[in-house]
Amino acid sequence: MGCILKGGGGLYSRVVVGAVLLAAGRGERMGDRPKSLLELGGVPLIRRQLIALSGAGVDELVVVLGHYHEQIEPLVQDFPVTLVRNETPDAGQVSSLRLGLAALSARIDAVVVALADQPLIGAGDIQDLIGAFKKRPEGTDVVQPAINGEPGNPVMFTATVREQILAGEARVGCRHWQAENPQRVHRWATTNLRYRTDVDTPEDLRALEQRTGHRLRWPAHLAVDGE
Repeated sequence: MGCILKGGGGLYSRVVVGAVLLAAGRGERMGDRPKSLLELGGVPLIRRQLIALSGAGVDELVVVLGHYHEQIEPLVQDFPVTLVRNETPDAGQVSSLRLGLAALSARIDAVVVALADQPLIGAGDIQDLIGAFKKRPEGTDVVQPAINGEPGNPVMFTATVREQILAGEARVGCRHWQAENPQRVHRWATTNLRYRTDVDTPEDLRALEQRTGHRLRWPAHLAVDGE
């Protein structure tokens, strides 16, 4: 993908970037519906995320599905991705993250962890995150957007962090790792609200439309009266 990082002795080397896209949740606060199938401009959010990651030049992509996998799989099969199914998605997001990290190949130098319910993230936002990762302070391994001091997503980290998460107990995920290693986390200050925009509830859908003019719609088979 052409990500160039400055290495020791002034040399530059190519960084191979993998991504894990998490889309295994039940969507309880959305009425037990798959948020990744919400559509913006007629395009399901799961496909919008894949288009963004692909457009940013990510080298390898893993999609983790769980609930509703039979509905989501047909929408992603035409992308060059590895599909992983979490058989116990109610175990929490950490379980899906660990499955996704384990499915990436050993050639990966850095990982982007993306969420399927962020409707406004585009290729440029992923590229900006990668750029911030390239310029991160020495001694840091995780880059997380920080908008007015609040954490955003996606998050990007080194292969070392990936290895340490997978070597830890089943409860260890990115948040736990950050809490244990705060000195190795770079909070990248940005004003880009897209990193803080996700949708968990019907109220979030209405608030998004009021704030941005973007209206998310359910596909016909999932819509209820008034949607």
